[in-house]
Amino acid sequence: MSFAWTKGTSKFSAISVNSAFSRRRFVRTAALGSAAVVVSARLRAQSAKLPRKPNLIVFLPDQLRADTVVGGSASDVHAPNIHKLASQSTVFERAYVTHPICAPSRSSLFSGTWPHANGCTNNEASLSHKYKCLPELLADSDYRAGYFGKWHLGDEFSAQRGFEDWASIEESFKSAVSNHRIQGVTDYTKFLIAKGHKPDHGKYFSRTYSRNVPFELSKAKFVEIKACEFLERYRDRPFIAFVAFIEPHPPYTGPFNDEHPLESISLDASNNDRFGEDMPLHYRLREELYRNRHRSADRYREIKQKYFGLITEIDHCIGTILSKVDELALTDQTITVLTSDHGDMMTAHGLLGKRFMFEQSAGVPYLVRVPGQKQSFRVAQPISHIDFAPTMLDLLGKTPDPQFVGKSRAALVRGETMPPESVFIEWAPGKEKINKHTKLGSKDQIKQALGESTRAIVTPDGWKLCLRDKDKNELYNLRDDPDERHNLYVDASQSDTIKRLTDEIHLWQQRVGDTLKV
Repeated sequence: MSFAWTKGTSKFSAISVNSAFSRRRFVRTAALGSAAVVVSARLRAQSAKLPRKPNLIVFLPDQLRADTVVGGSASDVHAPNIHKLASQSTVFERAYVTHPICAPSRSSLFSGTWPHANGCTNNEASLSHKYKCLPELLADSDYRAGYFGKWHLGDEFSAQRGFEDWASIEESFKSAVSNHRIQGVTDYTKFLIAKGHKPDHGKYFSRTYSRNVPFELSKAKFVEIKACEFLERYRDRPFIAFVAFIEPHPPYTGPFNDEHPLESISLDASNNDRFGEDMPLHYRLREELYRNRHRSADRYREIKQKYFGLITEIDHCIGTILSKVDELALTDQTITVLTSDHGDMMTAHGLLGKRFMFEQSAGVPYLVRVPGQKQSFRVAQPISHIDFAPTMLDLLGKTPDPQFVGKSRAALVRGETMPPESVFIEWAPGKEKINKHTKLGSKDQIKQALGESTRAIVTPDGWKLCLRDKDKNELYNLRDDPDERHNLYVDASQSDTIKRLTDEIHLWQQRVGDTLKV
């Protein structure tokens, strides 16, 4: 549900929004213009009345798919607290990560730099300390900054990067200095041990173990507890709090596995599609892996059921944290954000997880509620996470930092307009699992395909072009083909579009110092 301004009245009226990426969505921005102007005036007026500097809470689930929050699957997922937040927020309908995998995406989110530039191009990388993160860039001693949950940018165990309060849940990381994997005892492990549990993996608890404990002992609940303690402790001063749930990241299991009836779970329309020879070998290898693991529609449906249950789990925690904010009378002093480091294919094209340029993987939910905001409106133009850090600083009243390569989109958050722009997405090779006995290609062909890099563009008028250095390319018309089932790259009639978008990618590469040849 979204809200549009009703001409001649002083109220917002609810209108339903079709989740399909249709032509109507491209013109809706203009229709929302008058609503945005009114909302903007109200939000500026509210901000002027704030008794102190605004707080910032960012909910950062890992692998949360966009349409479970504000799209076609939202009504199927039991997540009333997330959906209530969406009903009070600016909703970016077409938000994209810079790189559809955890660490590289987070590197952009916190530093406002591209993975190809900061060196964090795969999950084994750590973000160099030469790049400042959001609290350091804020550079305001009035603020107290806390981080609770999965970090995945280096040291998991120590308060760092301007964060003074810290609660760890992941057991190991790869050092950016020594390039060796470092293990330690997390705050969550200490929590479980104090509750009488014994580690099942040496000194540590496996992810599977932590997913099979009762909700009150889960990682999500632990993160919630630590976040609420932080809010209580620093209620009288400005704060920044990142609440970084690992859920709904695999393993796809948790205390709410049976929350959604199995018969209510539907698969993506493209679930039964098979990739043809026009698709990248890299993607065909990954499709083969998943289809061999999960040989029936029922198996995919069971996985999606549990994935939805993990979303319900974090929804409970988000609801408790937001209730704490209300209880402390901080709601109208707090900017509240929900996004994710990437999405999840979750049965689309027979795939699971991230690592793909498809909408389900590279797209993310992105909600921003500013102080005083009570209604929702939607922004249909594409938005990139490269702009996340400068937008947050702007909303906190700070000027852009020279480190940023993106720009603030706070005007859109406030209901104003900005010219729509294309967004860009990267992919760099990392570790990949495939079937050992695959016959999809020779050993050399497979090695080349798994070493491919991609540069992609998504345009305001609904085109997506993916160019690769060592594999086949893709072109989709998202207006007519929102599920990306028809690769138009080999369609001769699209040569002009391909040239135009290729030129845009190359110009962007020149602008950001990206030397990859695609």
